[in-house]
Amino acid sequence: MSISLLLEMALSADPDRTAVVSDDLRLTTGELSAMADGGAGVIAASGAAHVAYVGTGGAMLPLLLFASARAAVPVTPLNYRLSAEGLRALLDRLPDPLVVVDEEYREAVGDGYRTMGSEEFLAAARTAEPAAEFADPDSVAVVLFTSGTTSKPKAVELSHANLTSYITGTVEFASAEPGDAALICVPPYHIAGVSAALSNLYAGRKMVYLTYFDAGKWVRLVADEGVTSATVVPTMLDRIVAVLEAQGTTLPTLRTLAYGGSKVALPLVRKALSLLPGVGFVNAYGLTETSSTIAVLGPEDHRAALAATDDAAARRLGSVGQPVPGIEVEIRADDGTVLGPGEPGELFVRGEQVSGKYTDIGSVLDEQGWFPTKDVAYLDGAGYLFIGGRSDDTIIRGGENIAPAEIEDVLVEHPDVRDCAVVGADDAEWGQIIVAVVVPQPGSDPDVENLRAHVRAHLRGSRTPDRVVFRDELPTNATGKVLRRELVNELNAQSKEPA
Repeated sequence: MSISLLLEMALSADPDRTAVVSDDLRLTTGELSAMADGGAGVIAASGAAHVAYVGTGGAMLPLLLFASARAAVPVTPLNYRLSAEGLRALLDRLPDPLVVVDEEYREAVGDGYRTMGSEEFLAAARTAEPAAEFADPDSVAVVLFTSGTTSKPKAVELSHANLTSYITGTVEFASAEPGDAALICVPPYHIAGVSAALSNLYAGRKMVYLTYFDAGKWVRLVADEGVTSATVVPTMLDRIVAVLEAQGTTLPTLRTLAYGGSKVALPLVRKALSLLPGVGFVNAYGLTETSSTIAVLGPEDHRAALAATDDAAARRLGSVGQPVPGIEVEIRADDGTVLGPGEPGELFVRGEQVSGKYTDIGSVLDEQGWFPTKDVAYLDGAGYLFIGGRSDDTIIRGGENIAPAEIEDVLVEHPDVRDCAVVGADDAEWGQIIVAVVVPQPGSDPDVENLRAHVRAHLRGSRTPDRVVFRDELPTNATGKVLRRELVNELNAQSKEPA
């Protein structure tokens, strides 16, 4: 099944429904379909073997997804925040691309490529000779580059079958109410941006794009467009909560708020739940290689965990819930042994939506189709999945493996801590030492020894941070993931400076 069919189905259901709102541009499903046909004609006429997009998204993302699909050519949204050198390095890895670029990034793309401005593509798509074909379901629909914070970015290949199996397995077709609207502010080069465009169109929701996140504007758009669902990353949720608190604002139309992309501190989740008691919160966990979400902690799970008096049930507020339909999960030890409830190991996943395939590398699935996520995780007795961070982030102090997440979960509950990240810094004696990088609550002046004592009171002594340093904010990428390597490099550089 090609992703083109998702648009065909939406078109047949209601061609006059407003499908996309992006600044001043509003498109019905019929208009989006017609422009996708025209855009496919533009792509086909160019002779390009690939489409690359450098820009902030909005209507351009769903248009290019479906135009490329109808031209049977893969598409790659690129991180517009990269340097000119970084952008060109990725463009050079794509085969004979047509580069569609927002005007403000044209200079960064530079010369040497077949290039069209985004506005130029929009205009051409309205008048070009249409082209439309259904791509082979097993052919590549989308290629996304991993963040590459510690190594060269990998090019993840997602087939039409991967993406459509995720959508049809987790979303009910045309299930949205007539007035439903989704507010989308995740970047186009992230899998969450791709899946949001496909899933909301398939469900029948109006897609409202906010290409530059601003918490105040986000709150206003919810009211102005009657937004009923939205997806945010942790840093966005934090800023939205601050605006809601400052303004005393409620969001009466909002029914569902999904958060994900990285771990969210439980105090922030509790505060958001208390400010928006009528909103159903969803914690979604997934990876690029799995075509987006593979596990969900739903609204009822949130409410049950928040009200629970049993420790095991209450702890589930910090989980990512249970696998979505069609996904199997296993937790494995280093020797490949499948582990039981409560035993941490590496998370492996399997299902039709799982690609596990990279350009120039090939598939990394094992013989049974399992994908190694590189995430440390465990399942509780009821099948709830807990993510402990990347295996690469594990701190090895004096030969003992320490997961940063267990220390962070304790430290962030201290009343003077707004946010924190725990990393391993180089040390001549221990190999690595535990460093807690703490963002204090506004107006507080935390005492280092008090913070260390707080951790020691809840965890084994070997988990006590050797050092605590303070920052105004943690470095994060566009999806809220803490850039731990940046913190480690900074700490290691400081330790080498002359006294």
